[in-house]
Amino acid sequence: MGSTFDHNAMDRRRFLFTALGGGAVLAISGVSALRWLGGGKGQGVMSAAAPVAAPAQDLLLECFADDDGHNLGPCHVQKLVLTDAQWHQRLSDAAFYVMRRAGTEMAFSGPHEKPNSKGLYRCAGCNTALFDAATQFDSGTGWPSFWQPIAKQNVIEIRDTSYGMVRTAISCAGCDSHLGHVFDDGPAPTGLRYCMNSVAMSFVAFRVS
Repeated sequence: MGSTFDHNAMDRRRFLFTALGGGAVLAISGVSALRWLGGGKGQGVMSAAAPVAAPAQDLLLECFADDDGHNLGPCHVQKLVLTDAQWHQRLSDAAFYVMRRAGTEMAFSGPHEKPNSKGLYRCAGCNTALFDAATQFDSGTGWPSFWQPIAKQNVIEIRDTSYGMVRTAISCAGCDSHLGHVFDDGPAPTGLRYCMNSVAMSFVAFRVS
């Protein structure tokens, strides 16, 4: 009995040595490849293969000049994709809560009235042009409101069913950051009210009027 046990144990050790020592690759959940790396004193270390980064998504957005806001036409840009840690470095805590967690700032907590100078609003996360100040109006809500975006392709509409309501959320096409919501109670000519969070945008006054 002892002889049979020793023989079987030896066979198992030979099998493991052949499979692992020969550099066999094991698949875990069909995603990560693991390979056996030689360690000290006969010990081995299982190491995950480095993940392959996904290629950046190419977008065709409308670009606008800061000097006078004129349309530069369609332009190719790469979608901005960052980790939460990188977004925290890039945004204020309030902006991170709104833009990356789909939060809402308190009404009247930020600039919401139409500025005295001409200009445009850009995404606070990636600088994509979002709204022309010429389309801004006082909605009385305490949030900056517009009757249309500067270019439809620069924003994304998303069905939002949170809080027991059905709304249309608006995100920046350049970085998928949440901006606010759009409602159908706005003024002419569109009848729409793009109700945005002020911390999600930065105003750029035209240098040439």
